[in-house]
Amino acid sequence: MSAITDLNTLLQSMSPELQVGEFVFCTVKNPLSEVVPLQPIATFMEQEGLTVIVEKQQAEQANLEFDCAFQLITLTVHSSLDAVGLTAAVATKLAEHGVSANVVAAFFHDHIFVQTDKAEHAMTALKEFASK
Repeated sequence: MSAITDLNTLLQSMSPELQVGEFVFCTVKNPLSEVVPLQPIATFMEQEGLTVIVEKQQAEQANLEFDCAFQLITLTVHSSLDAVGLTAAVATKLAEHGVSANVVAAFFHDHIFVQTDKAEHAMTALKEFASK
């Protein structure tokens, strides 16, 4: 199946799935090769250091500092990296419900990290797209 670019199709068929576990964003000065044992689900090199997204338990065991914990919602539709407006629509919808949206786009899907205590509320908000 090829990736979808049409915004209306993406929004109506994105089928958000709440993943198991809690995740945290941490920054480390270590090279990527030294944090691989933490099994990060995402990394990003910034000028200030390497950001890693890891399971909360892994971060605690490694004594990594983090601000808060998030749950992960995956939009299961195969969204194109060229699609215009999906991130904006999702972030706007969640903002209307008082939920922050930390979005990571991967090859097949978009992934949204939301505050743990607002994850179910975020799921309800995102499912509103399918009812339109």
